[in-house]
Amino acid sequence: MIVSIKLQNFKPFQEQLLPFKPLTLLSGLNSTGKSSILQSLLLLRQSYLQKLLPENGLTLNGDLVNIGTVKDALFEGAKKEDFIIFDIVWSDGKQGIWKFQETENLDNSFINLFSKINDEVYQTSLFTKNFHYIPAERIGSRAFNKISYDKVQRLGTLGNRCEYTIHFLEINESKDIFDTKLSHPNVKFSQSQYDGPEILSLKLIDQVEAWMGEISPGTRFKIKSSLDMGVINIRCGSGDSNRYRSTNVGFGIIYTLPIIVAVLASPPGTLILVENPEAHLHPRGQAKMGELLALAASCGIQVVIETHSDHVLNGIRLAVHGGKIKPEDVQLHYLQRQEKQKQAFTKVISPRIDRNGRIDRWPDGFFDEWEKSLDILLEPAGE
Repeated sequence: MIVSIKLQNFKPFQEQLLPFKPLTLLSGLNSTGKSSILQSLLLLRQSYLQKLLPENGLTLNGDLVNIGTVKDALFEGAKKEDFIIFDIVWSDGKQGIWKFQETENLDNSFINLFSKINDEVYQTSLFTKNFHYIPAERIGSRAFNKISYDKVQRLGTLGNRCEYTIHFLEINESKDIFDTKLSHPNVKFSQSQYDGPEILSLKLIDQVEAWMGEISPGTRFKIKSSLDMGVINIRCGSGDSNRYRSTNVGFGIIYTLPIIVAVLASPPGTLILVENPEAHLHPRGQAKMGELLALAASCGIQVVIETHSDHVLNGIRLAVHGGKIKPEDVQLHYLQRQEKQKQAFTKVISPRIDRNGRIDRWPDGFFDEWEKSLDILLEPAGE
């Protein structure tokens, strides 16, 4: 697993060290740099998949992320000749220090590499099939979705915008999840015909439906593909005869499906980056999502979350309180935008969570909006 990332001269960060744990939560007001942290990882993966790493350099625009030009990537106070540095340390002692610098070339969306990285670094989950990125802007409800055997079976991906999630689920629906700790307690099937006891089903499709039931109770899926046309569709409902097109069910179901599928289908050692897991979810569903992501992190999957939801945070706190994940396996980072000598920069504050799920400090803006509103509401209304 990644244990730390150090960013230098990258976007809002002049120099910032960020410890990572099995579960890392990034929060803060808009435009404070949360996405920039994820982008540093995505840029490395994107450039590796385009075969620009380990030899050549960093491409700022591609399938995973689009930064723009070198000027957009460079810290505002940095000079043109300064290096952009990504320094990543893994739990097994591996370390990669990538130094990038702009040189005279025709493409100002490419930065040259000026450091040699041990090839073993490129065997970590950041660069292999054991990786999922769930972006904030993912594909929502569609009457039909595309099929891609190359993306799904060869590369094991859900797609850059999770557009192959349904195909991924169809291909893997009968496979067992990797860890029973992730199984939902309400998933059972009867073996009465074999005179055996009722046992837990670990099949991916059964587990996905059960966890989806925390968001929309009774949800069942029926997937049908057309190989000739290269499309696939999914119907949702509570019974075999009462299932609807995904375009006619709650938007949150399809938006949440990639997260649940990625978590349940991933083996230990997988790295999952999730943006806005709370999108289109009721507060109860947001809290359950936090709990599921915490469970995944306790099963050897590294999860990095960017969120604005106090309900997701509270779901993680409840998981800690319930003993489902150790407090030392949770890292919280709150990003604040500050200014010094007319130079804007980002400051990172890292509250700690204890065994009881309590947080030791609440900096201004750290999921405290309801408390501020409550203070006003408790005051007598003006005449």
